[in-house]
Amino acid sequence: MPVARTHDRCKSPAMNSYSFQTVPVLHFGEGCLSQLADQIAALGGSRPLIVTDKGIIAAGLIAPVEQALSDAGLTTQIYDAVVADPPETVVQQAIDMAKAAEVDIVIGLGGGSSLDTAKVVAALSVDGAQGLSEIYGVGQLARKGLPTILIPTTSGTGSEVTAISILTTGETTKAGIVSPHLFADAAILDPALTLGLPADVTAATGIDAMVHAIEAYTGRNAKNPVSDMLAIEALKLLTAHIETACSDGTNMVAREAMLRGSMLAGQAFANSPVGAIHALAYPLGGIYHIPHGLSNALVMPHIMQFNLDAAAPLYAELADALNVQKSGPNSAEARAQELIDYLEGLAVTVKAPRRLRDVGIVEDAVGELADAAMLQTRLLVNNPKELDLADAKRIYTNAW
Repeated sequence: MPVARTHDRCKSPAMNSYSFQTVPVLHFGEGCLSQLADQIAALGGSRPLIVTDKGIIAAGLIAPVEQALSDAGLTTQIYDAVVADPPETVVQQAIDMAKAAEVDIVIGLGGGSSLDTAKVVAALSVDGAQGLSEIYGVGQLARKGLPTILIPTTSGTGSEVTAISILTTGETTKAGIVSPHLFADAAILDPALTLGLPADVTAATGIDAMVHAIEAYTGRNAKNPVSDMLAIEALKLLTAHIETACSDGTNMVAREAMLRGSMLAGQAFANSPVGAIHALAYPLGGIYHIPHGLSNALVMPHIMQFNLDAAAPLYAELADALNVQKSGPNSAEARAQELIDYLEGLAVTVKAPRRLRDVGIVEDAVGELADAAMLQTRLLVNNPKELDLADAKRIYTNAW
């Protein structure tokens, strides 16, 4: 019957149905930090908690935030003990502080660790909230918490526009919390706050954002036209401006482009999740405390090489979008290899470490790293090519 055929056709995977979510309010541009007090008021907040780290305090980046809140007559609590790859103890301390001070809105200020921490603090600082151990995984957080405003000071993680928080559990293991309830209520992206980033941090976080875009574009499960569009635009911005941002950190045009590229990549992978690059990067951070952006940069070319036979057409599309110079046959495989070589050359140009041994990891660590990476099943299922323990060991060996 015609009705039945129509119904079946609507359910067909060929219809390419997909979902897309992002932060409801974005303020972007130099000076947009001035919107903070009004945004707090719009969300009904009057007793804010700023979640940040001591580096942000030392760099003076919290001063304009405090000034904006003081001018608005707001008394602010500050939790500044966030560290890279935040452990559960740090997050719980911040939750306890938020509850004791009876704050009604949480502001995350800093890099990905501070923003990830702020999201969880907001989620678990309301009456009747779940315990931290109950919300790991996908979709385990039961409800929205306190209103949240996120203000990034780096251009890499895109955490301000994702519904993901990554924490360190136990001694070395990193685990993710994924829930639409973690989306911030607003993000404020002022490139002026990124002007003080050192060149090495700029390079590592910039490559991190590129990885987000690449993995979103090649994801096996949730790739969609909106995430594709965002990923391509993000890569264009990031590759075009990372060298200038590293060599001239005060260049506002480059800083603005990097921050915008990071945000767009974040929106892409928030909807088309990342894969094996992140899965193999996590143990580098969890076990050896290598910064997340640098961890991604170290394994990126080797996993892209591993993925080549499965992802060549998609890598070729990215090469064309970036106008990567052609140097060989006009085939998908050749174009994909040219993309990998181009990205590796860019990493060398911005002086990002290229080998695991360059960051103090011994060759004997390969087995431990591979075992830990295989625990990241949430990420590995998104990779364009299945990867097993032997593959992980080979990739780490190649990266060493």
